[in-house]
Amino acid sequence: MALETCFRAWALQAPQAAASGLGGGGRDRLLLGGGSGSNALPSRPRLSVASPSPVAPLRPASSRFACQCKNAIDEVVVADDKNWESMVLGSEAPVLVEFWAPWCGPCRMIAPVIDELAKEYVGKIKCCKVNTDDSPNIATTYGIRSIPTVLMFKNGEKKESVIGAVPKTTLSTIIDKYVGSS
Repeated sequence: MALETCFRAWALQAPQAAASGLGGGGRDRLLLGGGSGSNALPSRPRLSVASPSPVAPLRPASSRFACQCKNAIDEVVVADDKNWESMVLGSEAPVLVEFWAPWCGPCRMIAPVIDELAKEYVGKIKCCKVNTDDSPNIATTYGIRSIPTVLMFKNGEKKESVIGAVPKTTLSTIIDKYVGSS
């Protein structure tokens, strides 16, 4: 999804690139799907751009589109038995871990809250999710008996735990204790 968003943002700039001569002439075409070339994407609608006269050059890489593409990336990472050590225990940043299961109603209620926190605290903490059905060993190790349970880790140590679908302010308060402190 993030890659598709970036590609769409790039495609909006493609008319300027074609017209400015970056593609080998002022009448270049960009085909997205429906075309017969090897780069055609058959499931996408056809978009063609032809520009008879030069226009402004491309914006630099630091344009607003690069920023939007960065924000399209999901910040909540799935942790499991294979990557637990590196994702959570080995992390230099504090880590918020949600233990959940797909069949759990309260887990579905707290999921958007975790997503919001991941975006608000990007670069300050990591947010992970552990599916207790897929990784029961991790849940057993940390004594998870009820889901959703949210644990806060810092320097590989469990610092706090919260059980149940709690308000965002409760989790923000916990995060704020560990962000910026050593």
